[in-house]
Amino acid sequence: MASQAGSRKSFIDSSINLARSNNFHGLDLDWEYPSTTTQMPSLGLLLAEWRVAVANESSSTGNTPLLLTAAVFRSSDYYTINYPIRVISNSLDWINVMAYDFYGPRWSNVTGPPAALYNPGTTMSGDYGITTWIQAGVAANKIVLGFPFYGWAWTLANANNNGFFAPTVGPAISTDGDIGYAQIDNFIAQNGASALYNSTFVSNFCYSGTTWIGYDDKESISTKVTYAKNRGLLGYFAWHVGADGNWALSQQAASTWGAST
Repeated sequence: MASQAGSRKSFIDSSINLARSNNFHGLDLDWEYPSTTTQMPSLGLLLAEWRVAVANESSSTGNTPLLLTAAVFRSSDYYTINYPIRVISNSLDWINVMAYDFYGPRWSNVTGPPAALYNPGTTMSGDYGITTWIQAGVAANKIVLGFPFYGWAWTLANANNNGFFAPTVGPAISTDGDIGYAQIDNFIAQNGASALYNSTFVSNFCYSGTTWIGYDDKESISTKVTYAKNRGLLGYFAWHVGADGNWALSQQAASTWGAST
């Protein structure tokens, strides 16, 4: 779609019509992920043309312009292929940085902090990613920090080796190992699981027997929201609120940000 002018126009026009017909505030593009040196420029063309179309629609109808945002990779490059930073800055109202899925049982044979805010000496952290976006030229107040309301479950190779970076033999609980926060909460209660918070990585984990789950709990969420405020970011987002348990994480985030409840 993004590689051809005609299909870009069709997509853009239909998206604007869809947003207006449903009284949406805007549109968010989730392309996971532009991964070649031709796809990144195509993304840039799409965003630039989309912004022009949004402005023209607003001018011709008198409607408030639609917001235009995009979910993006954790860092400003996708494994050395740079995002079109100037176009992103000029065309989008903000970017949603997906600072999660660093470790998971489908691609990691050891346990790990799935959404670490810090991971010294590596590129696998939210702080590293946010820093690359700012250094690349995106204003901090156009950046939204993403965190997960779900975790990843592994089967430990040895129940007695149950910290970060412990050997594993595959997913646990579900086929892929993904598990929502509410389910994690239930798992801890039903199994008397040990639940810990690691302030170095800003990540939570729990384990019972050979089942090990990495996730974000209230401590991690609170620290990440404070981080977003301190770095002057526009805000935070979660994927996804439906996985929350009794709005515990949502309320923790809102309270930390300073929103009224």
